[in-house]
Amino acid sequence: MFLLVLMILCIRFQKLTLSGSLAAAIVGISVYLAANWKGVLLLLVFFLLSVIATAHKKHRKATVHDALVESKGRTLGQVFANGGMAAVSCLISLWDPLHIELYLVMMAASLASALSDTLSSELGIVYGRRFYNIITFKKDQRGLDGVISLEGTIIGAGGSLLVGIAFAGLNTTAFVVGLAGLFGNLIDSFLGALLERRGIIGNNFVNFLNTLCAALFAMVLYVLIIT
Repeated sequence: MFLLVLMILCIRFQKLTLSGSLAAAIVGISVYLAANWKGVLLLLVFFLLSVIATAHKKHRKATVHDALVESKGRTLGQVFANGGMAAVSCLISLWDPLHIELYLVMMAASLASALSDTLSSELGIVYGRRFYNIITFKKDQRGLDGVISLEGTIIGAGGSLLVGIAFAGLNTTAFVVGLAGLFGNLIDSFLGALLERRGIIGNNFVNFLNTLCAALFAMVLYVLIIT
């Protein structure tokens, strides 16, 4: 019932398209089955902060990207790009419950990466002062794929750590999730500069790859540090 009400509200206020809301429901149910309400809380943290960041100074950001003003809500592809890895991790945990803690850390890391990317992109455009190509570290145009700022990166790191704390509290696991999320965010920028800017892959695929990389990096850190 909670997910149904949330879907209706998101469609009503154009935060999600109809297909996007259905995709969000699939992700939400998958996460709930494995992580219960803690997982749903992480999804809400990601979604609410993403919506706030996207809406923040929207018309100012429109001078960089006109598409920001025209958005009718997140689509099916965008939802799965950001939340698909979290759903996959949770579904695998149901198949292999003996390692559920590992899979849930991977789930949290993927959401941390998605939030880190969104916050650094949406708020970095507004508050960044100097912008650099992540590959060459030469000054580059604000808003282009693969362009980062110190301010945006710090904001993204904060969002990633917030997800880690919401997932595990103030402990080593939260640090693992936060660090993996930041890693995924940087991978997103790298892929943006290397492949997306050249039209080789699209933004949704880049977003999915950054969450996948974050989940895999969290798995490595979990094995090395926690177990």
